[in-house]
Amino acid sequence: MLPVIAGRQFYRCSSVALAIAAIVLAVGGALRAQTSATLNAELERIFVRDEYKVETVAQPAWVEAGARYAAVEPSTAVAGAQDIVEYDTATGQRSVVVAASALKPAGAAAPLSIDGYTWSADRARLLVFTNAKKVWRQNTRGDYWVLDRASGALRKLGGDAAPSTLMFAKFSGDGARVAYVRDRDLYVEDSAGAVTRLTKAETDRIVNGTSDWVYEEELDLRDGFRWSPDGRRLAYWQFDTTGIDDFTLINDTDSLYPALTRIPYPKAGTTNSAARIGVVEAAGGPTTWVEAPGDPRNTYLPRMAWAEDGRALAVQQLNRLQNRNDVLIADPRTGAVKRAHRDESKAWVEVADDFTWLEGGRAFLWMSEKDGWRHLYRVATDGSGERLITKFDGDVIDVSALDAVAEWVYFLASPAAATEQYLYRARLDGGTAPERVTPGALRGFHTYNVSPDLRWAFHTWSRMDVPPVTELVSLPDHRVARMLADNAPLKRKVAAAANLPTEFFTVDIGGGVTLDGWMMKPRTFDPARKYPLLVFVYGEPASQTVVDRWGARTALFHRALANEGFIVVSVDNRGTPAPKGAAWRKVVYGSIGDLS
Repeated sequence: MLPVIAGRQFYRCSSVALAIAAIVLAVGGALRAQTSATLNAELERIFVRDEYKVETVAQPAWVEAGARYAAVEPSTAVAGAQDIVEYDTATGQRSVVVAASALKPAGAAAPLSIDGYTWSADRARLLVFTNAKKVWRQNTRGDYWVLDRASGALRKLGGDAAPSTLMFAKFSGDGARVAYVRDRDLYVEDSAGAVTRLTKAETDRIVNGTSDWVYEEELDLRDGFRWSPDGRRLAYWQFDTTGIDDFTLINDTDSLYPALTRIPYPKAGTTNSAARIGVVEAAGGPTTWVEAPGDPRNTYLPRMAWAEDGRALAVQQLNRLQNRNDVLIADPRTGAVKRAHRDESKAWVEVADDFTWLEGGRAFLWMSEKDGWRHLYRVATDGSGERLITKFDGDVIDVSALDAVAEWVYFLASPAAATEQYLYRARLDGGTAPERVTPGALRGFHTYNVSPDLRWAFHTWSRMDVPPVTELVSLPDHRVARMLADNAPLKRKVAAAANLPTEFFTVDIGGGVTLDGWMMKPRTFDPARKYPLLVFVYGEPASQTVVDRWGARTALFHRALANEGFIVVSVDNRGTPAPKGAAWRKVVYGSIGDLS
């Protein structure tokens, strides 16, 4: 999130950063009219030279269920290039599995820059994403190359496609083919370079394999297709934006003169895209459409997932008010559907991002706020019932891992403090209360990347004034096996700035409602003086601002302003997505901005 002053967002570049400071200091004109040399220098360090950059494990990936892990690291043989390396998880022994030199196309001056990568299931072929370009918020368009490890052949996908025009490329289950989106259509390319076009958008109002604006922005859907487990079929979204009026965007930043971009954009109450999900053979042929009930322009299909055996497709369907979410089980051969579950609310329901099958497909894991907390349930696929798994007065923030053999589910939660986050686990039978896995002494904000065998995790911990520490831990004992990134140089820089610690506080507004907040004071704070106050506000259902984790550039910016003689505060009002229960989050339904 960008710094916000008086409700405006600003781009992070040198000239604008200085302009921000000028505006802020003009607001506090009693102090001075121009930015100080100290503030100018600090903004340069934060936004231009990126001197407070966090050290981390680059693009970590578990190998062989957790026996090893991979990362992207600077090459020691080719300056400015990257190697893909692997570590033995237990011993830490390092090996280079793909050297930068292997990723240098014929005639190229340098190896490919690795923006992302995936292996085929047999690890015989490597898919590299490079030359990434932004589509709205994220870098989802770019070039894809396949490296054949046996022959060393490196081949670019897409045939005659222009640079940075492919999206979401991924291997089939057997690794023999790659599917991708190009110019609003879905393609499959085999290991010999033969390309099969699976869809044909008849007009520029049809989009296959990726999303329209509403699904991208509001439902967080971008990657619009899924391989079947056997690699024989693909399920994909199609959007028809016919009848939607265009919205004109003015781009003032990419060139000297403004450029206009027109996109189909449905304003509230107007026509939506007609979205549907189809299944097509990877070899080509007609599409079988999922027979989702209702008007496709007044319902949403935000998520889908193949069953483990590929015999069914689970599709979530929201009504337009988004207060009802049905789980539909579709037959990919015929498109016929049956409803397996319904989640409802008087306000809105959340989309379940992690659709996890249990008991060989006889049940699935579901997250719902139906009892007032965001809890996990075991739901039978045949619609026969559900069972509460997480029996505690608190919210499940996110699911981290599932151990189907030992019957544990690991998840993030913080029932005692909404500004923090910890790892918990619960039995899948729901027979006992969840137990905390993160040690009690490590107060703050914790994230985990758990290995598939649930024996290990990349654990990252930070606080508002403490830069992140990333380490390898064993589970469930949480024993530290190895430090991966301690950010000691960054800690020294932060300490040298001599800031006063950020103060967390609560505000009792009555009626049993308590708001969380933080405050930053000037390093030379004098309690006998009065100071101008700057309030950092978000306040909507998509994000919290009061979280006890490393705040990166935004927090550094606020600290710089505090040291110019301001007090900077932020308070999370009701309606933010804090883990305080459904009533806290949904009290703003239909009335955002009215409540504190």
